[in-house]
Amino acid sequence: MNTFRLGGVHPQENKLASENAIELFPLQQKAVVFVSQHLGAPSTPVVQKGDRVKTGQLLAKAEAFICANTHSPYTGVITKIDVATDFNGYKKPAFYIDVEEDEWCEDIDTSEDIVQDIKLSSQEIIERIKDRGIVGLGGAAFPTHVKYMVPEDKHVDYVIINAAECEPYLTSDNRLLLEHTEEVLIGIEIMKKALNINKAKIGIEANKPKAINALKAIINKYPGTEVVALKTKYPQGAEKQLIYALTKREVPSGKLPIEVGCVVNNVGTAFAIYQAVQKNRPLIDNILTFTGKAVENNRNLLVRVGTSIQSIIDYCGGLPENTGKVINGGPMMGKAMMDLSAPTTKTTSSILVMTEAEAGRKKTTNCLRCGKCVSACPMGLEPIQISLLAKQERWEEAEKECTMDCIECGSCLFTCPAGQPLLDIIRVAKSKIGALRRARSKK
Repeated sequence: MNTFRLGGVHPQENKLASENAIELFPLQQKAVVFVSQHLGAPSTPVVQKGDRVKTGQLLAKAEAFICANTHSPYTGVITKIDVATDFNGYKKPAFYIDVEEDEWCEDIDTSEDIVQDIKLSSQEIIERIKDRGIVGLGGAAFPTHVKYMVPEDKHVDYVIINAAECEPYLTSDNRLLLEHTEEVLIGIEIMKKALNINKAKIGIEANKPKAINALKAIINKYPGTEVVALKTKYPQGAEKQLIYALTKREVPSGKLPIEVGCVVNNVGTAFAIYQAVQKNRPLIDNILTFTGKAVENNRNLLVRVGTSIQSIIDYCGGLPENTGKVINGGPMMGKAMMDLSAPTTKTTSSILVMTEAEAGRKKTTNCLRCGKCVSACPMGLEPIQISLLAKQERWEEAEKECTMDCIECGSCLFTCPAGQPLLDIIRVAKSKIGALRRARSKK
């Protein structure tokens, strides 16, 4: 069965909400929408305090190349534009909205009718994706339109769709494929047209047989698009690992997928592109999984951007008494939330409730020199060597160890019997090396 070449681990899957249909989360009376919710330059507000906005209306405009528009997920009055705290504890500019009953912008199709015919040209599709504020929903929030502005000296052979959902606990992509199969496939057709190509590969782990069968049942209507069942192995959904599993092409160190003729997007992004191009709908909501072993009702929820994390927790019955951490994302790559009053963003994929027993780290002991972290690394790095160099602040030597190639999957940390905080240290090293590179570029 298709998989990547190096490393990988097998954490417990814990797909506790996989059989639970997507529920529509009710609108809240107040919302906080961050001005910028993407990787890149900040957006510029185009509305003011006191303005009444409609659902889908532009709030902040992208004025740089790597930037994304932000639209209002609500109808209501902007009571202030001020800083708000995100789940990491950082303060960011945000719109505060008193929410009213939905009044959508007139040019948005809110019907549930599936629109098959793709009327826009390649360039018009890219402009629509940009205009509607679509970003990568695999976690990075990279402005999607930039990926489709292919340089003249590059050639694309495949659109690669990440439907692996290899992170434990997360089930939103699985539910999306089961409940919106046709729309996802039309979204992929739009991607192919935007790139003027006819081939796409959907990579999905074999532990999702219902989703695989749902795709295969209608895939013949979409020539050139292939569904590939992948070995259930983490991090199967990482960009470079997914490309190798599907095409046997290897992205060189420090390079992007375009170097091997691929453009990669998450399955959620494919659905968002369908909504943008066929319905003129901006990215104002997303599907997230509320889950955990101690959670009584694991759920998949369709939530408007700007909804407070705490309101979702309350809606789902509150936190269990033995809660140790609340994670944004999965247990491997997610981050513990510092502030539960923080609002959701375009890329909030999960609220994972971990018990005190689960959340506790292993006791750290001396490295055993067992090599498990090396065997587990899907990028072929030596995590313990990078860690030792980082502890001694030997940043240039750490750079030569290809530290910047680390995808921060956490496989090294997961497999270390000595409980060494390898990923934490490597993240620090990447930050320091990034600063070194920026300093060099200014000379």
